[in-house]
Amino acid sequence: MTHSIATVRSTTDGAPRPLLQTRVLTVAALCLALGLGACESMGARERGTATGAAVGAAAGAAIGSVSGANAGKGAVLGGVVGAVAGNLWSRHLEDKRKALEAQTAGTGIEVGRTADNQLKVNVPSDFSFDVGRAAIRPDMRPVLDEIGRNLDPKVRVTIVGHTDSTGSDAINDPLSLDRAEAVRDYLAGRGVSASRVTVQGQGARQPRASNATEAGRAQNRRVEILLAEPSA
Repeated sequence: MTHSIATVRSTTDGAPRPLLQTRVLTVAALCLALGLGACESMGARERGTATGAAVGAAAGAAIGSVSGANAGKGAVLGGVVGAVAGNLWSRHLEDKRKALEAQTAGTGIEVGRTADNQLKVNVPSDFSFDVGRAAIRPDMRPVLDEIGRNLDPKVRVTIVGHTDSTGSDAINDPLSLDRAEAVRDYLAGRGVSASRVTVQGQGARQPRASNATEAGRAQNRRVEILLAEPSA
């Protein structure tokens, strides 16, 4: 089978060059369409695996689109490699999710996956920290140990601290950041490179529930930990 590649003229030397952008975008779009379209009839693990493979394939196709005579082959090969990498990450992510769910059963900690294939751990601050403090409670340590266990040292981690609206921003903002940093420092001691971790303190600016009730305020006091696929 032969494939035609559109060409454009260089504005500097007049030599024809392959127009790769359209082809690469087509490969990426096809990977995403095939992967995401198939998700409708899949279970949770299969959906995550298909999504990871599709995103990986799209990224791999873009990376593989090197200039030169073999650009088309490079895009295809890059797509295959990207699909494999995305699939492996999704399986690793699902295994980590199950391990964390078992570790945190009955604690109020929520473990799930985001639409962009990250693992999200939502930890109520009432479980992990004493009121007004940023020192990690003993009950929280096994959870963080499980997050750090067998984790790819190149994984990207985002830790976001949140508070309820009780108190002023002058209190809530540094408290939420201090708690996020405490989690980062603990994970660093378990082998997660601090250079791969981003910390944020959102204070009371991103509530999950109404701050008008104690139940709502309890939901808003939390630390979110997100694990994302290692960078290339």
